[in-house]
Amino acid sequence: MARPGSGLLVPMNGVGYPPQNLARVVVWEWLNEHGRWRPYSAAVCHHIENVLKGDARGSVVLGQVDGQLAPYIIDLQSMHQFRQDTGTMRPVQRNFYEPSSAPGKGVVWEWENDNGSWTLYDMEICVTIQNAYEKQHPWLDLTSLGFCYLIDFNSMSQTNRQSQRKRRLRRRMDLAYPLIMGSIPKSQSWPVGASSGQPCSCQQCILVNSTRAASNAILASQRRKLYGGTVGNSGAMGTLTAVRQSNTFTGTSLWSPTSGSSSTNNNNISVGGGISKSEPVQSPPSSVNFPCSPVMPSLSSSHGHHALTINGQNNLNRPGTQRISMGTARGAVPPGVPALPVKNLTGSGPVHPALAGMTGILMCAAGLPVCLTRAPKPILHPPPINKSDMKPVPGINGMRRKTKKKHLKRGKNPEDVVRRYTEKIKVVPDEDCTICMERLVMSSGYEGILQQKGIKPELVGKLGKCGHMYHLLCLVAMYNNGNKDGSLQCPTCKSIYGEKTGTQPPGKMEYHVIPHSLPGYLDSKTIRIVYDIPAGMQTNEHPNPGKKFSARGFPRHCYLPDNEKGRKVLKLLIMAWDRRLIFTIGTSSTTGESDTVVWNEIHHKTEFGSNLTGHGYPDPNYLDNVMTELLAQGVGEDNLKDNS
Repeated sequence: MARPGSGLLVPMNGVGYPPQNLARVVVWEWLNEHGRWRPYSAAVCHHIENVLKGDARGSVVLGQVDGQLAPYIIDLQSMHQFRQDTGTMRPVQRNFYEPSSAPGKGVVWEWENDNGSWTLYDMEICVTIQNAYEKQHPWLDLTSLGFCYLIDFNSMSQTNRQSQRKRRLRRRMDLAYPLIMGSIPKSQSWPVGASSGQPCSCQQCILVNSTRAASNAILASQRRKLYGGTVGNSGAMGTLTAVRQSNTFTGTSLWSPTSGSSSTNNNNISVGGGISKSEPVQSPPSSVNFPCSPVMPSLSSSHGHHALTINGQNNLNRPGTQRISMGTARGAVPPGVPALPVKNLTGSGPVHPALAGMTGILMCAAGLPVCLTRAPKPILHPPPINKSDMKPVPGINGMRRKTKKKHLKRGKNPEDVVRRYTEKIKVVPDEDCTICMERLVMSSGYEGILQQKGIKPELVGKLGKCGHMYHLLCLVAMYNNGNKDGSLQCPTCKSIYGEKTGTQPPGKMEYHVIPHSLPGYLDSKTIRIVYDIPAGMQTNEHPNPGKKFSARGFPRHCYLPDNEKGRKVLKLLIMAWDRRLIFTIGTSSTTGESDTVVWNEIHHKTEFGSNLTGHGYPDPNYLDNVMTELLAQGVGEDNLKDNS
């Protein structure tokens, strides 16, 4: 069954198309860095629809209706959002909902973030919350949608079931999303062709379009050989065997219906994971589906009337519903038929669509059946865990660390710090100082720019451990330009003198053992680390003192195996946290946002049950690699011995 409020149950008119007077609400969405489809506001969606009516291949300037979106443009032909100042591109999609659902009524559900401002829920969640609210349910559990949150309508709050953190939520009225009439458009979450029905010009379409007619004939021939039948009555079971042409590149309609007889002469067509109460028929895979192709329905026999079930138009792209959709699609694939995962346009997945398409055609031509599937979504979090199941990490005291606003450690003065770690050179070699790029036998390039009592511009010093030589005045200038925490770092070999500290904002770090195993470490439980840093104000140590900084994606969950090496890495990470080296304030390489909390060159594993993003397991080299990164920050195993 489709979840109430998020789908459509559309009576068929007997020819494979819905009535022309059917109304739907349109919601445009963009894909964020966490794989979630985020809705644009109703005003922005109205603007996009108005542009779409005039030119289906044009561009939409979002800043015309929302000043905060001034850098963004949507290209309707490629279905991507482009940020002009950073060059960041993100897929967009056009989704459809009932007029009686939350977007159709102009109902908006939001949660309060760390800045005290309000953030809109994903539209699918918003629809679900509104449906429960209208039915006067006292609470709503979002676990089935992939979120460990409990919504309490009495207190109007959202509670994280893992951390028990509670946030306020609110319901408000806004502009209703645009309403359209007519036949259901084809999927528009990937590049599509012009409204004339011509195929799109993306790489995979160009590559395979010339072979479409041949592949249709090959597919039909192989199905007849494999299933040994044609469309028709197959006996008491009433199963329908359909042979359908490939619709991958026709660019004309959402499906190509094939009529046939069965014991009941009625069909249910399910799109996007809708489940019929009847038994599914034995129909072979109908076509080779690429990301730019429409979603193909599966035929089934039913005692009901003709119906089309749509759980939103593009549910195959939604993390919370993909498991249902893919499970339904794979159920129709005969045993032994290989399934090739196809990557989408964001780059995830092992097989390029064009390569997979040609592979499928060649396998079919050789008499081998094949079905191309979407690549799976990453498993970011473990199953829900009770607080009583979270245990302390063996050998480590406590389960949390906090950092507060405090002054950095400072040396007596820059001159004392430089002299502490250097030796004077009597015979100066004729080589460059790699800080000012002047010859060491000459005066420092900072002469006349920096005045430091007790240090003459021509004095040269050698760092104690690595032996690299610089003008002492250059080392003072470098120290003054850093954290001024009493430590020095050689600019040539990165050797650290003293205890290096960072500019990480205040926050907390929690760590505990959970009763689940990571891929590649099935014999061990898992150490979960939870970082939580709230937004705040930048200080003198940050890029823009006095300006607010944002903190996106917190709390952040990271994972280590609960074995000897994993516990050693945790101890080093705790030390790095205490020295404020895990995070810093800068520009996000993912979103292009400036003045935000970002990782500080110490990689973490944030993907629990897979490694599709490269930030998960199995990764046999990760523990060694992260220890090398920590050592580069001055946090090594020697420090653990010193503290023991």
